[in-house]
Amino acid sequence: MSSLSTNFSSTRAWCVPCLVSLDTLQELCRKEKLTCKSIGITKRNLNNYEVEYLCDYKVVKDMEYYLVKWKGWPDSTNTWEPLQNLKCPLLLQQFSNDKHIYLSQVKKGKAITLKNNSKALKPAIAEYIVKKAKQRIALQRWQDELNRRKNHKGMIFVENTVDLEGPPSDFCYINEYKPTPGISLVNEATFGCSCSDCFFEKCCPAEAGVLLAYNKSQQIKIPPGTPIYECNSRCQCGPDCPNRIVQKGTQYSLCIFRTSNGCGWGVKTLVKIKRMSFVMEYVGEVITSEEAERRGQLYDNKGITYLFDLDYESDEFTVDAARYGNVSHFVNHSCDPNLQVFNVFIDNLDTRLPRIALFSTRTINAGEELTFDYQMKGSGDISSDSVDYSPAKKRVRTVCKCGAVTCRGYLN
Repeated sequence: MSSLSTNFSSTRAWCVPCLVSLDTLQELCRKEKLTCKSIGITKRNLNNYEVEYLCDYKVVKDMEYYLVKWKGWPDSTNTWEPLQNLKCPLLLQQFSNDKHIYLSQVKKGKAITLKNNSKALKPAIAEYIVKKAKQRIALQRWQDELNRRKNHKGMIFVENTVDLEGPPSDFCYINEYKPTPGISLVNEATFGCSCSDCFFEKCCPAEAGVLLAYNKSQQIKIPPGTPIYECNSRCQCGPDCPNRIVQKGTQYSLCIFRTSNGCGWGVKTLVKIKRMSFVMEYVGEVITSEEAERRGQLYDNKGITYLFDLDYESDEFTVDAARYGNVSHFVNHSCDPNLQVFNVFIDNLDTRLPRIALFSTRTINAGEELTFDYQMKGSGDISSDSVDYSPAKKRVRTVCKCGAVTCRGYLN
């Protein structure tokens, strides 16, 4: 309902935000007997009732009742149902957990308890439970959208057990650089190798005057600051070539999660990552350094940092991941990071426009947050005296919250 078809030669649809409420859309779908998975109307619940979440609780004549929000139906159709009729143990458990979380938070400020013989929930508790339920649904939809958009093997999960923050309102997931008008990215190499075994023969790195970046275990073996030249679309080697690592994308399942230390969203790995392994690329809009200066001043006022200077050989371009980006958009800074930056060249050999790859500096265990140093350049240098910081040129000093023993105190 939010897409506009075009008569142009392109078959892509243009999408615009829908101004109609979700409830209204659901009512229209039901009236016209239409299904729309994105708004919760499926063949399963088009004419049936399925519990989406529980909104409230009360006891009447010693019988427990829950106020039920029906999946795909507007709030106006919510009904009180006796506990004995509800066959949704997971939702009942979530309701109970959310209630106790709210009470534990309130108790920190003042003593408020919910007695076992209470006949109804306090309105503030019920309001919080509904907000958590809506947040859970919104985050699940966002998680589904991220996994539809990604083009790599690793799955993306989303988690918030800290606050009521939902998905970012102005962020679009992309898999590769998005050049702004006037900037051209060459997506096809002019030459490639004809090796029968790229690991042992002279290959694309040799043509560029550097060593092959990886060992037989697909771990990076070159020092920071050395560029990576991978085999490209012109090369005769296949997809299993040992010199095709970054181009395969993220191989690990990662989780975008809400941090508890005031750093907003972060990223943690759900699986063990071996040291010196490729983890993800840093992608976003490619803009000129002049435009980066303008945007940087705006970002300073908001206290955000998403600009990464592409300064391998020159300082003409910057990657801005504020609005367009991938999982790396949510990776936090640390003065003692577990990810290292490397410049990568594959199809585009323009040294002004390297791809930015993040590799693990050590073994990273499942559940551990991923971080990189915001002052780290593609050259591997970190200088507190430098005025040309990456990923952002900052003029306002931002306090660092990484908590590392070696913390410098500021992001810049």
